[in-house]
Amino acid sequence: MSGTSHDAIDAVGADISLRDTELQVRIVGGLSLPYPEGVRAELIAALPPAAVDMAAVCRLDTWIGQAFTAAAEAAVHEFFDGTADLVASHGQTVYHWVHDGAVLGTLQLGQPAWIAERTGLPVVSDFRSRDIAAGGQGAPLVGLFDVLWLRGRPGRAAALNIGGIANVTVLGDPPVAFDTGPGNALIDAAVELATAGAEHFDRDGLRAGRGRVDETLLKTLLAEPYFGAPPPKTTGKELFNRAYLERVLRVSALPADDIVATVTALTARTIADSLAPHAPTEVIASGGGTRNPVLMRMLRGELATAELRTSDDLGLPSPAKEAAAFAVLGFLTAHGLPGVLPACTGARHASVLGSLTPGAAGFDLPPRPAAAPRQLTVVG
Repeated sequence: MSGTSHDAIDAVGADISLRDTELQVRIVGGLSLPYPEGVRAELIAALPPAAVDMAAVCRLDTWIGQAFTAAAEAAVHEFFDGTADLVASHGQTVYHWVHDGAVLGTLQLGQPAWIAERTGLPVVSDFRSRDIAAGGQGAPLVGLFDVLWLRGRPGRAAALNIGGIANVTVLGDPPVAFDTGPGNALIDAAVELATAGAEHFDRDGLRAGRGRVDETLLKTLLAEPYFGAPPPKTTGKELFNRAYLERVLRVSALPADDIVATVTALTARTIADSLAPHAPTEVIASGGGTRNPVLMRMLRGELATAELRTSDDLGLPSPAKEAAAFAVLGFLTAHGLPGVLPACTGARHASVLGSLTPGAAGFDLPPRPAAAPRQLTVVG
């Protein structure tokens, strides 16, 4: 998969089995392949609020599909000696259509036929559309994975992923999952503005660490209506993008590092504020944001009594977490099992997710298990 930072394609090799009602997931390995620079440049140029023609959409669907194919091929050969059963491809989200809090559609590019043709393997793709058709938000789709993985932990656990957009899953009866708002999206945008596009992210939080949080700008940013909307809810770079930040900054004349520090504080504050009503006792973080020590320090301070740790502490490498979740969703789809919890997305019912692209030998569906999984264990 590639997330809302649009920087690279992450792939994991996962050996998955279902024993009674326990999913056992062994991460064989992980890799990350940067997008070819020309592809990334055209992708970013096509993202909202830019206007784009259908020729660009066709080019991107092909080029992203080919880039995902390179990642899939590398993973199959590196982790499984050239033989695997299935590829689960999330694709690249380019638009998530939200209107008055309801998701009306979504678009992930990356034509899966290229993966099937090159690897000879069947491919599960387009995971989000079915949940949206059933009235759900189509995101975050890691909710089922998180609930199965963290079920049984003491207290109330919450899973947090800090990508371009941050999302959480909080265990409870029922569980809840939603996007909290920007993760790295506005931090990246602030760095790009500060460097005229020469840098794309705040490496090691150095700029935020040098800067000072401006309380006036932070208050202005916190007034965004999305933050006060109740879950389930989802957002993306359709809202939190560089143009959004530029509009807010028209009335501010701040040093560049102060802007980076302030939007970093915004991410920490909005995550903590979103979690507060659910009173988690521990927050288990993953995603690129965990590599920003300033953001993690700010978040730890905002969370008050909840313990902040990373998925690495539970045996699941943070960079591999979301790709592992979609590997599990692909496994569930292949076995005819739902991949979503309606309580987390707001859907009318649970759905089997995705579309199947046959491999060289077609696609033989395995027998549907007698019962859906109730627990997920990361082994090895």
